[in-house]
Amino acid sequence: MNDVTSDTVIKGTAVVPGIAFADAVWIRPRPELPSAGPVVAEDQREEEHNRFLAAADAVAARLDERSSKAEGAAKEVLSATAGMVRDRGWRKAVKKNITSGHPADYAVVAATTKFISMFEAAGGVMAERVTDLRDIRDRTIAELRGEEEPGLPQVDGPVVLFADDLSPADTAALDTSLFVALVTELGGPTSHTAIIARQLNVPCIVAVGEKLKNISAGEKVLVDGSLGTITTGADPAQAEAMVAEYKEFAERVAQWRGPAQTKDGHRVQLLANVQDGNAARVAAATQAEGIGLFRTEMCFLSATTEPSVDEQANVYKKVLERFPESKVVVRSLDAGSDKPVAFATMADEMNPALGVRGLRVARANEPLLTRQLDAIAQAAQELGRDDNAPTWVMAPMVATTREARWFSELCKERGLTPGAMIEVPAAALMADKIMPYLEFVSIGTNDLTQYTMAADRMSPQLAYLTDPWQPAVLRLIKHTCDEGKRFDTAVGVCGEAAADPLLACVLTGLGVNSLSAASTAIAGVGAQLADVTLETCQKAAEAALDAEGAIAAREAVRAVIKG
Repeated sequence: MNDVTSDTVIKGTAVVPGIAFADAVWIRPRPELPSAGPVVAEDQREEEHNRFLAAADAVAARLDERSSKAEGAAKEVLSATAGMVRDRGWRKAVKKNITSGHPADYAVVAATTKFISMFEAAGGVMAERVTDLRDIRDRTIAELRGEEEPGLPQVDGPVVLFADDLSPADTAALDTSLFVALVTELGGPTSHTAIIARQLNVPCIVAVGEKLKNISAGEKVLVDGSLGTITTGADPAQAEAMVAEYKEFAERVAQWRGPAQTKDGHRVQLLANVQDGNAARVAAATQAEGIGLFRTEMCFLSATTEPSVDEQANVYKKVLERFPESKVVVRSLDAGSDKPVAFATMADEMNPALGVRGLRVARANEPLLTRQLDAIAQAAQELGRDDNAPTWVMAPMVATTREARWFSELCKERGLTPGAMIEVPAAALMADKIMPYLEFVSIGTNDLTQYTMAADRMSPQLAYLTDPWQPAVLRLIKHTCDEGKRFDTAVGVCGEAAADPLLACVLTGLGVNSLSAASTAIAGVGAQLADVTLETCQKAAEAALDAEGAIAAREAVRAVIKG
């Protein structure tokens, strides 16, 4: 079960495609964490607390400054990280430790450790914020000691940046003319590092594991962000040729203008994944033909009480109005597991990823769902959306025919087009029973992969399993597409798989009608589809389905695409 394919190649999880060949450089080390140390005298504790406040404020101010100079996801992530430094709960915990007699640096460590444990127990997206917590801890400790902040090294030429994990602040500050690829030991495909790397369009591989430490600074490495491989000892001439070939493809991507279709004219609708009005604004400036996934729960992660119908409608309108004449697919509240929404998430579940999440929340609270559907219908009506600009709504975590029928009836009562996410393997296997009640389905490859492979998609140790190239996952997608053709039900893909240009060819060959991805990935997918025929896509799909595993599937498809 080793991911290493040879003595000179190691494997991680591919996040952003691209090829780079340069010297490896490691990120500056984090500060050594302090032990408890001597007790601070009682009459000095207030001064020690003020010292902490000054250090935390300085760190927050620097993050704010970086945020003001950033754009898009990087700006949002930096702003959120600065907010963590100012978090009242964290600061209160540090103050409590200082009041107990601990020095400021150890008080920061102890308080942060408490929050790290809480976030790791919550799992999912919350667990991925642990990197952010460690980052603000380390920056605050460095500030308290008067040391240089941990982070990016000074370089004078192109390098591949290696790290255990990258903080949002460091990722957002990258000069991509110097840092030509990113490789991390930890992390996941939905971490902040991955999100910002996609925006920067820099080749990125995460979850490589401890074997990454076998590569020393200064060693030449060939990084393939499509395959997720890091190669040492590569032939320089061949490596440079691969880089040049990819640059040529990147130029085609920059020139691609859509609409998306194969070389022989087979149309594939390319849509954008968004989480709020700002993301929809960014998507509207790309070649996206509409929105294939509006993650409504992301609008309410900080809400302590359920917003009213009017308040929700105003939030939804900010997204819908950006595509006034195009299809928009709204996902009903996907609360629970890795997206804890205070007014909808059950507390203290033993296994939240397999618990009450998505549509299951509404089983015990149907009014929560009906009020959201009312708000979506109200937003669409107020904007005058009609059949030419349909508002489709899909339910997450549908597992049974009864759930599909129930959700469909609620949508139709409000004039909304009903659909469902195919992310539970049972839904894929029962597609013939579910589809008669629905107008469309959208395959969420992130969760479908997690549940098919019985592997937590947030676990770096299991990243080799939670790869959408797994043939078992592709076979479920094929079955869903086959049933979609039989029932004339549109089948889309809105998971991370849709952002992979090579995998997009496979999905097209399997019969997927639409692909929805981060708006920054759309041009790359469109340009790749324009280079192949539908027959080539179908042959690529056959090769992937017949492969023994994810790595073999990628390599087989690459051979088919290259001819």
